[in-house]
Amino acid sequence: MFLKSNSSLNTRLASRQKGSMLVIAIFVLTVMFLLAAALINISQHEDKALTQEVWGARALFTANSGADAALARLFPLDGSQGTCEMSSVWTPPALVGFSSCHDVHLTCRAFTADTVTQYLIGSKAICGSGELRVSRQVEVLAKKEG
Repeated sequence: MFLKSNSSLNTRLASRQKGSMLVIAIFVLTVMFLLAAALINISQHEDKALTQEVWGARALFTANSGADAALARLFPLDGSQGTCEMSSVWTPPALVGFSSCHDVHLTCRAFTADTVTQYLIGSKAICGSGELRVSRQVEVLAKKEG
């Protein structure tokens, strides 16, 4: 007799629990969807940060190359005295490392201290494409021993 009442109790509980698995499944799917959306968002931010880091490195190396070009103009290899132009533009070569980096703005300022002429060279490069652009600037102080 005890078994009979126990089985009828199980039948009544089972009939009251119909559809509860559907609610649990919808809850689990919703949580999984939110986790997937969060991971996609994080992945997109990481991609943008990596792209910005690459553009930053390219801009820095392009600015360094621009400063080297200004130094080569100022101190030519033949030993003559070059010119310190107040501002000019250097166009990087069409190589892979300079891709998406355009005109580099160079500045040069000469000043004399204790009969020694020194030159402050500035180089500013901007790299990027679309709405993402990165700028880096370097300064070099040079003097020619006499």
